Amino acid sequence: MERRLTPRGKERRRQLLAFATQRFAEHGYHPTSVADIVSGLGVGKGVFYWYFESKEQLMLEVLREAQQSLRRAQQDAIGDEPDPVRRIELGIRASMAWFDRNRSLVNLFQFAASEERFAPAMRRGQEVALADTVRHVKEAVVEGRVRDSDPDLLSHAILGVTGQLARTFIHERNASVDEIADAAVAFCLDGLSGS
Repeated sequence: MERRLTPRGKERRRQLLAFATQRFAEHGYHPTSVADIVSGLGVGKGVFYWYFESKEQLMLEVLREAQQSLRRAQQDAIGDEPDPVRRIELGIRASMAWFDRNRSLVNLFQFAASEERFAPAMRRGQEVALADTVRHVKEAVVEGRVRDSDPDLLSHAILGVTGQLARTFIHERNASVDEIADAAVAFCLDGLSGS
């Protein structure tokens, strides 16, 4: 159900989303109840159900907004850059910076990807990210800037390297985001041969 919200209503909804994101990240989706969320904000359950039909719908909205936030960060970083290889680099760097700023969402993404009711939402977001990356890779291949190979395969590799490095080194090991971004860019653009 889609409601028209006043500015105050939009702010309350944003507060519910932000608090739920924090609770889900810290305590897990299953252990966090609607009662935990509303008591943490000092509101009644009626307020929660005014904005969300269920805890599941809330989680889907958290995931949707997080994926959109990541995509916006990438698009803002890329801007009107004409060079497709530079766009790939800027997208990788923006992704690493976003994961650094939104560390709690890494846990939620990993949980959601393995949970039957949330995995389709994660896949949809990944498909959008893949399509964005494929567009840049195809352009780079056409310009002869990237080896002539399957753009879909290369784009999966870019996203896989970026995601794995962000999870392992930024999220788990608290490494420097700039160093990890440099390593991801070097690997994705130069490959193992360093050429």
